Amino acid sequence: MKEKRQIAILGSTGSIGTQALEVIEEHSDLYEVYCLTANNKVELLAEQAHKFKPAAIVIANELRYDELKRLMSDMPDVKVYAGAKALDEIVEAGPINMVLTAMVGFAGLSPTIHAIKAGKAIALANKETLVVAGELILQLAQKYHTPILPVDSEHSAIFQSLVGEDQNPIEKILLTASGGPFRLKSMEEIAHVTKADALKHPTWDMGAKITIDSASMMNKGFEVIEAKWLFGVDAKQIQVLVHPQSIVHSAVQFHDGSVKAQLGVPDMRLPIQYAFSFPKRLPLSGERLDLFKHPLEFFEPDLEKFRCLAMAYEAIDRGGNMPCIVNAANEIVNRAFLEDRCGFLQMGDIIAETMQRASFDKNPDYDIYVKTDAEARRIATELLN
Repeated sequence: MKEKRQIAILGSTGSIGTQALEVIEEHSDLYEVYCLTANNKVELLAEQAHKFKPAAIVIANELRYDELKRLMSDMPDVKVYAGAKALDEIVEAGPINMVLTAMVGFAGLSPTIHAIKAGKAIALANKETLVVAGELILQLAQKYHTPILPVDSEHSAIFQSLVGEDQNPIEKILLTASGGPFRLKSMEEIAHVTKADALKHPTWDMGAKITIDSASMMNKGFEVIEAKWLFGVDAKQIQVLVHPQSIVHSAVQFHDGSVKAQLGVPDMRLPIQYAFSFPKRLPLSGERLDLFKHPLEFFEPDLEKFRCLAMAYEAIDRGGNMPCIVNAANEIVNRAFLEDRCGFLQMGDIIAETMQRASFDKNPDYDIYVKTDAEARRIATELLN
């Protein structure tokens, strides 16, 4: 009998993590959970551990360790750890075949690096890893012969469109965006939106942080940076198309003019499962696409209204640690907006000002990224107050 593939899920209590567990449950003959991690949600993490019986679980927030230990007292076989160091160490465990990086933010960078160095296949859902340190991550993946399989629906679509194309040159990547909840609003209307408005995404059910980033289109800016690194193209070869139906997940145009796209209903389980099973396609329960019911529309993004997307392109042009600066400032203002400490348009102002003030480094290494992240967070926090 074939051994089950052992999967570690970093961020198992978030939107991607919970859907990954659904995929594993549907294919329990093929996959097994080796490790689950969360930042703060101890109750849900304990509940998941009771159901999936992993070898280990990690709570990143060390203050919640005793609480988690207590919730797991009836399962002595499941090892319980806490803290950032434990996250770095658990991904190196021998039995693990694949690490799904579904943590949100800069915190996902260090454990991803540890997993790559340990030779674990990476199912990449933490976009900040490539936004902050794309060049470093690709160098490490090459050095340690570690495959990186994209889980973002857009990057998975591009990846799927490239299967079988081998060395055929890419002329252009067509990266689709829903446009979020404010696509049809004027600048005047957007100035007064609330977090409740921003959290109502029209097509995707995602975590709060990424939903706000989608509303500002910073999420799409980050995906442009990710695509540049994942697929080895220049930013000018990546065209963002606002596609409100979220049916065409993205497409690739080749130098003969032909365009290949991946279509489907908005369901994150599909790209998660494809990363787990590649190159095979496994059956997946759920809704099927009916093109008779869905018109397909495409619009150009308004870069004045959604300046975060324009700033992401600027960060790519400048290179070095500039995307790291943008990401750090964005994490601060995103949290502030969710806590009603910052207006929606003010987020872009603070990110732009942080880009001006933070120390620029053209050739950063890991230590520079860590310093840059801390400095940019401090500047953005000061600008908020």
